Amino acid sequence: MKVLKDILYKVSLTSTIGDMEIRVSSIVFDSRNVMARSAFVAIAGTQVDGHEFIATAQKKGATVIICEKLPEEITEGITYVQVVNSAKALGIIASNFFDNPSQKIKVVGVTGTNGKTTTVTLLHQLFVAMGYSTGLLSTVENKINEEVIPATHTTPDAVSVQALLRKMVDEGCTHCFMEASSHAIVQERIAGLKLAGAVFTNITHDHLDYHGTFDEYIKAKKKLFDELPKDAFALVNGDDRRGSVMLQNCKAAHRTFALKTSADFKAKIISNTLEGLELDINGKQIWFRMIGAFNAYNLLGALGVASLLGEDEDEVLRALSAIRGAKGRFDRISIGGIIAIVDYAHTPDALDNVLKTINGVRTGNEQLITVVGCGGNRDKTKRPIMAKLAVSESNKAIFTSDNPRFEDPMAILREMQAGVGLSEIRKTLTIEDRREAIKTAVMLSKKGDIILIAGKGHEDYQEIQGVKYHFDDAEVVTEILEQLTRN
Repeated sequence: MKVLKDILYKVSLTSTIGDMEIRVSSIVFDSRNVMARSAFVAIAGTQVDGHEFIATAQKKGATVIICEKLPEEITEGITYVQVVNSAKALGIIASNFFDNPSQKIKVVGVTGTNGKTTTVTLLHQLFVAMGYSTGLLSTVENKINEEVIPATHTTPDAVSVQALLRKMVDEGCTHCFMEASSHAIVQERIAGLKLAGAVFTNITHDHLDYHGTFDEYIKAKKKLFDELPKDAFALVNGDDRRGSVMLQNCKAAHRTFALKTSADFKAKIISNTLEGLELDINGKQIWFRMIGAFNAYNLLGALGVASLLGEDEDEVLRALSAIRGAKGRFDRISIGGIIAIVDYAHTPDALDNVLKTINGVRTGNEQLITVVGCGGNRDKTKRPIMAKLAVSESNKAIFTSDNPRFEDPMAILREMQAGVGLSEIRKTLTIEDRREAIKTAVMLSKKGDIILIAGKGHEDYQEIQGVKYHFDDAEVVTEILEQLTRN
């Protein structure tokens, strides 16, 4: 229980009605979760306006209403707090409610189109390996040391973020590495957080269904850096021309990492094979288990963060060289001489990176068969682009369902097919059922061939018409390859 006036510290208020000394049992923004003595924060979301549920929240026991627009009917015994921005207020209030945990732990946020999950996972594994008690907030999973807490969003809601950080602090964590998605930044899900630093990996075509324009998408990422305190660091990819944009008007210490341009943390790729990467970093040649130039950037980002947090470079490099990275990111499965690679690549840039990585290390005597789809109810403009990439960079491309959600899967596939020229149609197959598509790719393969299964990576479900069905690309291709080997 917390006193209302105490948890409103640093919130921009417009007006108040009622008792500011009232004690609050919980912070809630979904009226379905209201309990006795809850403070209900009404947020005008993209699909639902929480202000419409104020009366419901009151009936369920909320004694405090925090909102941007006061209701027409003021109920006696209820305290009303009118704020400038409910979403931002929620983050600050949640931080105060949980005793501002981010001030007691070093929190580093990672943003960018690609590489967020791998970078935070590398950092979590790295700091655990170096003996620290460490937290992780990622698309794949949330972790407190080795305890796994299932993830439902790339970045949890503001209350969940603060609750998780509180648990981390209580369990002795000294560091937390978290993904900061553009949605979460715009929706103020990280409001109230004190960051020790932020990382920008890159920015490419994605989430335009939500942000509307590429400029708005860039602004969303930049907001993370604009709000960093002076005593934090801002580490950006110097090879991405938007890296310098992130640093404009940023009060934190500016640092860069790069493969191609001059940077504070720089590496050169010595060798890149399906077995791993060898990099030259400050004259030291280090072999890593991870594959591809894109992972060289992720490794450099992790090295940069660790160094900026005061860790010894040699110790960091030794630990990084033993780490495998995040589940569903270039996962390599080799059975019966056929190599399957499962990767989360669900944007044009990510798919291009993975395909170019594979093509950069293959002999050319083997086939590369790519199985790929595009999610429903998401950015439609990338569908033909991804299809064109898959066809141009592979010997054969099989278009299939990803998470169609509430769209017709065949309609999505037709939009993908629109990106393929007449001369390349012969290289494509369209198979709606994802299991059948993977099975077909295996049946078309021979010893030495490579199958890329892109789009879902770590996800262990398919979402169809609002229902999630168990489906794991790695499980499916392993099962099919093992059956083929037995036969």
